[in-house]
Order: sequence, then structure tokens, then C-alpha cells
Amino acid sequence: MSVLTRDEAQTRAQLIDVQRYTIDLDLTRGADTFDSTTVIGFTTRTAGDTFVEVRPAALRSVTLDGQPLDPAALDGNRLPLTGLTPGTHELRVDAAMAYSHTGEGMHRFTDPTDGETYAYTQLFMEDVQRVFAAFDQPDLKAVFDLTVTAPDGWSVLANSVTEHAGNGKWRAATTPLLSTYLVAVAAGPWHSIRTEHAGLPFGIHCRRSLAPHLDADAEEILDITRACYDRYHEKFEEPYPFDSYDQAFVPEFNAGAMENPGLVTFRDEFVHRSAVTDTERQTRAMVIAHEMAHMWFGDLVTLQWWDDIWLNESFAEYMGYQTLTEATRFTDTWVDFGVARKAWGYDADQRPSTHPVAPDADAVPDTASALLNFDGISYAKGASALRQLVAWLGEKDFLAGINTHFRRHKFANATLADFIASLAHHTDRDVHAWADTWLRTTGVDTLTATVTEHPGQSALTLTRDGNRPHRVTVGVYDRDLIDGATLVRRELRNIDIPAGPAGSATPADGEHSLPGPRPALVVPNDQDLTYAKIRLDPHSEETALRGLSRVPDPLTRAVLWNCLRDMVRDGELPPLTYLEAARAHLPAEHELANVQGVLAFARTQVADRYTTPTERPDALALLTDLCADLIRRTEDGSNPGLRLTAVRTLIDSAAHADTIRDWYDNGSVPGGPELDPELRWRILGRLCVLGAVDDAVIDAELTQDPSATGQEGAARCRAALPDPDAKRAAWDAMFTTDELSNYLFTATAQGFWQPEQSDLLRPYVARYYPDAVAVAHRRGPAMAEAAGRWAFPSYAIDTHTLTLGETCLKDDDPIPALRRKIADQLDDLARALKIRTATTAY
Repeated sequence: MSVLTRDEAQTRAQLIDVQRYTIDLDLTRGADTFDSTTVIGFTTRTAGDTFVEVRPAALRSVTLDGQPLDPAALDGNRLPLTGLTPGTHELRVDAAMAYSHTGEGMHRFTDPTDGETYAYTQLFMEDVQRVFAAFDQPDLKAVFDLTVTAPDGWSVLANSVTEHAGNGKWRAATTPLLSTYLVAVAAGPWHSIRTEHAGLPFGIHCRRSLAPHLDADAEEILDITRACYDRYHEKFEEPYPFDSYDQAFVPEFNAGAMENPGLVTFRDEFVHRSAVTDTERQTRAMVIAHEMAHMWFGDLVTLQWWDDIWLNESFAEYMGYQTLTEATRFTDTWVDFGVARKAWGYDADQRPSTHPVAPDADAVPDTASALLNFDGISYAKGASALRQLVAWLGEKDFLAGINTHFRRHKFANATLADFIASLAHHTDRDVHAWADTWLRTTGVDTLTATVTEHPGQSALTLTRDGNRPHRVTVGVYDRDLIDGATLVRRELRNIDIPAGPAGSATPADGEHSLPGPRPALVVPNDQDLTYAKIRLDPHSEETALRGLSRVPDPLTRAVLWNCLRDMVRDGELPPLTYLEAARAHLPAEHELANVQGVLAFARTQVADRYTTPTERPDALALLTDLCADLIRRTEDGSNPGLRLTAVRTLIDSAAHADTIRDWYDNGSVPGGPELDPELRWRILGRLCVLGAVDDAVIDAELTQDPSATGQEGAARCRAALPDPDAKRAAWDAMFTTDELSNYLFTATAQGFWQPEQSDLLRPYVARYYPDAVAVAHRRGPAMAEAAGRWAFPSYAIDTHTLTLGETCLKDDDPIPALRRKIADQLDDLARALKIRTATTAY
């Protein structure tokens, strides 16, 4: 398959305009393929040649202006259109298209619970070609008329309101101008809840087997949707631009969600069938807010080429968190962003694969390279940069610029230059310089505090390793005079750090006076308004390690936990010291997002990667002791979310089977909670790792829970068994048969690599690289992503694994999606090795 280059897209956009697509899909043709007939009306400005993209199972016929073209002329995914004359043209393409089981194109899924089948599209980047013929680039917008023939008992959702015309045929209303990648269809026997808000049809939809769970949360989901819709209409002058708003929770979805206009698709794990914490409910709400923001950022105004993907994702990320904070009960969303999402950006920005938030167009020459930029940079770093922009520019001018941007470019395409021009229209500040320093550069600045004592006062100096300007809030804290332990905020001080050379102190004299006694704690970036790692002065570092739970503001505590996290990752703080801080302070932490973020890092990174094999048992013991303490403290039912988080982490950290096996056999944790399906599969997975159960127990659990998530749980458990035959079968399923769906592949990979089984797994380390390269070539980018993320031998932390990986990147020609993942994994592995080496030197 040929990927589209930026130069090709520019040439085609200069040659043609596309007015209309008329698409007819027939989903009644069997389990393997569906019929796709596409009529494209377009205009050619001058005489010339171009091509249309299509990836059929069988290309039956093609006509251009009524004249047949040879289907055999199809070259990969490109059908040449030669000898075009100026004027209007009509292209008709009739094809059979293959269903996908990898979450790309038209994904088909049969629910093991009830045998019902569903199909939905995910057309992002270049997968529209798997569903219908298209001039597939974002700046060739057109209107779409869609007809779908579906089996009896199915309903069909699309970007616009659909009507059943009889005989299984569904018609969608004509859309406004859309980019091809935003077209959406979801068909099946959906369980649907419909309502109306502000005169607009709203709907939420899921598989029938999930109906009771969607019903239980329907009001919460719809309340969030309505609140965000109303708040966006307060912020944005342009009204919601589409005729309906449906949200479909679909199976085996690769992303968190997709912003298809009028039909947002979500992974259906957001329909909770087991107990979840309030922070997890907040995450679902944030994704709802994020995707709705895309109706303006990305759908109404769309990027011109994929170098400006940040104009979609960074804005939706920022607006999602900010709007949720303003309009819903989730008023502390920036804490979760700080301790979880932002760390994703920091990590990505310190790898060799980092890139600017807004890279130069030459750095994104084709769609394959563009796909690599959907990462912590485009989401978390970009959103952090926008939060800093709002702090520097002021929200009034920021929103005025956004509304000018919408007005100038609605139903069209725009670039970074267009956006900056819209902002500049409303401020005297140099937003062009801001964009150059924040959006065109890579890496994380570090702000280091130095506090010196003088008679009657102290002095603060902030030194920056980096060159970006920052507006930060510095928190100054004293110990409470009564108990001597609680930290009381003395002041929040706003400081502007201008752009300048790395290592420069600011302001010019290098000091800020802090009247009174030396503070117990000074926190740079206290309110987390900028994007920078921080380092504390030695006195403040000691205070944080001893008294972090005594800091009054949960967002400040998130900043401090991130500081300690970064110090571990940079080899400046022993991993076990981080665990000891968690043991000391999490029992008194009231913000669940902080607990979940710290425990996740402690369990998956510190215990599994940063501690040496000889230290790991102590790390796991410390975590289980901490979680047992949290469980004891929540026996009164006062904090079910904290209790559930502690139960999950204790299960994952258990080094011995006795306690969790008793929970499993009794169907409950003493004092609660009772074991729902998620907890039962979690315990069973850990018991498999420990060799405490066999296939018969897995089979019995699957009989009790034959759902799709049950199938995934069973695959994860079987791959986790410390048995040579089980490992061999799991490996063959992932890399030989090509029968696993995207979700079953991921579940199998998650179970396969276990630190406790290093001797058994050692032969597979060398096999990983050629087998992953081969499966990525055969199955495409989505499976390459899964193979690189989940199937990589991340616990084989040694120079041999590094050498094998470096050889693979040099000699084996992995596709871009896998190359990027392996490069990132190798960098993380090298970091873990350095941390282990540093640990021995403390």
C-alpha cells in the first residue's frame, strides 16, 4: 500500500475540488465482506492526472463520467485517473470490501455473550480506503450522502440523523462539509437511549449485552454531555455545527474515542460492568468533554495537513479538562491531569523520538510518519502548553482568538499560522514568539529552586535548564505553629521567567525576597500552570519526603509527587525511597487521583523495572503492606474508591497466593467488596503468574463469564501460566496464526511477559524482534502498535535486549509504527538500566 505524501496531497488539492460523496454500503453480504458503491462528484481546475484511493477485497467496476475504467489498473491502494479535463466529473466505484478484526476500517465483532454481531467504522488517517473509495486527505472536504443496508433487527447510526426506509435500508441526512476521515457508521442491534437537548437529538448506544450497565449510568453520561454542550456554547460563538449528537460505545476500539461529527465512538470499557472509582468516572467524563470539543476543534475547523494534528488534540485535551472543571461536579480534574496525563507528556518528551508539538511540515512528509505523532506530545504536552498560554495571555483574549479562528475557517481547513494570526488579532503580546519557543521546540525545561537565608528573610532563585518563557506560581509554606507538622501556605507568588539561555537565573539580580523565617517548603510551579520538571532546594526536598501528606492542596501534592517521580526516573532518588514516601503519605492522601497515579507508577515502573531482581521482593512487600493498611483504614466503607484501588494493587503485587486465593474462593474481600468480574479475573491472572492455578480453573471462570472481557481475561491468564506449553501456545497465537483480534492479541501479550518467569521467557526475547516485524508487515499499523506496546519484552532489562533491539532497528526494516514503538521501548529499557546502576551507587 502506498502512503500519501504531503507533496502529493498539495498537488491533488491544487488540481481538484470535491463536492459530494454518495455512498451505499450493504452489510448483508456475509461475515467476511460487505459491498461498497461510491459516487464522487468533483471538479478539475486544469487538465491533469491524479488518483483515488481504495483498498478492496475485489474491485468489480469503475466508471469515470460514464466511461468504464479497467479495475486491473488498481496499483495497491491507488486507482489512476488520467487525462482529466477541466470541469465537473463523476467517478463511480463498485467494490467488495473486507471486514476488519483489528479496529481499522469496518470492524466486525460478534459478542460471545449472546451471539449478536456489530459493525462500526474507524476511518482515521487512511483507513477510509478500507470502506469506500475516496480522495483521502483532510483538506478535500465534501458533503456526504450515505445509505446502509443492514440485517433485520439492526439499527444504523451515522454522522447525521438516520431514517429506516424499509427492507433493511437506512438513509442518513446529507452532512455539512466533512473530511473523509471523519465519516462514521455504526450498525448492529444497539441498545439505545435517546433524548433531546437544546432542540437537538442526543443518543447513547451500546451492545445489547451491556444494556443494564449503560442504563445504570445513563443519567450520569447524559448529564455530563448536556453540561459540556451548554458550557461550550457559552465559550464559543459558533453554534454546534451538526444535526444530532450520538455517542456509541463500541467493542474492540483501538483508541479511547473518536470525534466523528455527530457520532462519537468510544471504547465500550467506558460502559462499566464492574465497580470503578470516582476518578475513573471522571476519566470517562473527560473523554466525553474532549470529544465534544472536537466538534469545533477538528470537525468544524480541520487541519490542512497532519503536521497540525495538535490543533485537534491539544485543544480538545485542554478544553476537556478545563470545561469539566467548570461545568460538572468533577472540579479537581487538573489533579488527575497533573499526576497521570502530564507524566505521559514528560516521558515522551525525553525520548529520542520526541518532536515539537507543532512540527515543521517537512517533518511530517506522509501519513505513515503522521500516525506516529498521536502521543503524549500532541495530547498532554500540547494541552500543558495551552494551559500556560492561557495563564500568560489571559482567558478573555485566548477565547476571543479562538472564536475569531472558528469564524474565519468554519467548515474549512486551517494551519498553525492561521491560528496564531487569530490570537494575535486580540492581544499585544508576541504570540508568534510564544509559538516558536513553545510549539516548535522539543524537550522539557527544568526549574530548580535555591533558597538562601539572610537576616530576617530568605531569598529564592529559580534557575531554568531550558530556554522557554514561563509564567509560574511559586508556593511558599511554613510549618503550623501549633502542631509543628502541618504545612501552611504563606503565599502564592506569580513569577514571569522570560525566554533566555539555559541555566539563566531570573530576574536579573537572581533573587526574590521572602520576608520572614526560612520557609519549610518552596514549590516552583505550585499550581501546575506550566510544563516543566521541578527540583526543590535540599531543605524543601527533605520536607516533601517527610511531610508531603501535610501539604494542604491536592494539586500541589500532585506537583510534588511528579517531582519525586522525575527524580527517580533521572537517577536522583532511590526507587525504594519513593516507595517509602508512598508508604508514609498515601494513607493520609484524600485525593484519589494522586493515590492511583502514585500506586500505578510504584507498581508498574518502580517495582517491575527500576528495582533490581534482588530488591523487587522488598518493593512488592512494601506495596502489599501499604495496600493492606489502606484496606484496614477503609473498613468502615467511608472511601470505597480508595479501598478498591488498594485491593487492585494488593492483588497485582501479591508475591504469595494464600490471601488472594482465599478472596477468590470466598468470592469477596473480607469487609468488601464482593468480587465482580473485573476483580475475579485480576486475582486469577495473578494466581496464574504465581503458578497457583491451572487451565481447569481458567475454563471454569470463563464458563461463569463468557463475555468479551471474559474471553480477554482467559487469554491473559493462559498466557501468564508458568508453563512451557502455555507460553508456546500464546506466542503462536500472537505471531503465527493471525487469528487474534486486536483486543485478544493485547490480552495475550499482557499475560505473557512476567518478571517472575524470566528463566522460562528468556528464549523468547530474541524471537520477539523478527516475529514482531513480520506480524506488523502482515497485519498493519494497529497490530504493530499492539506488538510494540504490549508484546515487547519490557522486563528483560539487560544489555542483551538492547543490543538485539538496536540490531532490529538497523537491519530488519520494521514498519514506521513498530519502529517508533521499539525505539521508545529501548530508550525506556536503557533508562531502567541506568536507574538500577545509580541505585547501587547511593
